[in-house]
Amino acid sequence: MDQEKIGKFIKEIRLRENLSQQKFAEKFGVTYQAVSKWETGKNIPDITILRMMCKEYNLNLDDFFDAKEIDMKKRKHYIGLVFILIIVFAVSAFFIFKFVKDDDDFTFKTLRANCDNFNLYGSLAYNDNKSSIYISNITYCGDEDEKEYFSIKCLLYEVKGNAKYEISQSNYEDEKSISLAEFLKNVNFNVDHYEAACAFYKENSLFLEIEAMSENETITTYKIPLQLDDNC
Repeated sequence: MDQEKIGKFIKEIRLRENLSQQKFAEKFGVTYQAVSKWETGKNIPDITILRMMCKEYNLNLDDFFDAKEIDMKKRKHYIGLVFILIIVFAVSAFFIFKFVKDDDDFTFKTLRANCDNFNLYGSLAYNDNKSSIYISNITYCGDEDEKEYFSIKCLLYEVKGNAKYEISQSNYEDEKSISLAEFLKNVNFNVDHYEAACAFYKENSLFLEIEAMSENETITTYKIPLQLDDNC
């Protein structure tokens, strides 16, 4: 998946619609900073937002992943034929699926921050055997935190019973201090082929934990439960 090509494709759509980054962001309920990151290839929208774009601009997910725009007028001319083909394909797929199941056929769920102090965009792609986790655009929206930190760790983990299992982490440690907001701008998690299948995730079993150490070695900790939009 080429994030830069997807970003250029999103920018082409926005410019074609004569929208500023702010107006485009409002359309999909995100910040203009998020749109800027998409267009420069630093991040990609989560699957929910990509589907919203598809619906809004008569695209499909392949258009984004291939970064190749479809001729809208030509598509409208063939919409009747496409509708018939979809029905035929759906009926055929139903019978094929009863006998063959592709191990790489993933379903997507949206991940959200289950607390008032943080917002984020995330998705969980899974099949019967494994899952992949993508989290980006983490923002702090609680009481103003103006502290400068010299060491910050953001840990993604899963809770199973009384045990905590680390999945991935993002760290900052430097002589130059940084604010929590600046640190979070560069935090992304992209975990491919995680061994846990979706059926094993329980409510609030995924967490983000942030530990930030200031100059006087005072540690501030934030714990962020992650919630699936619905059960697997």
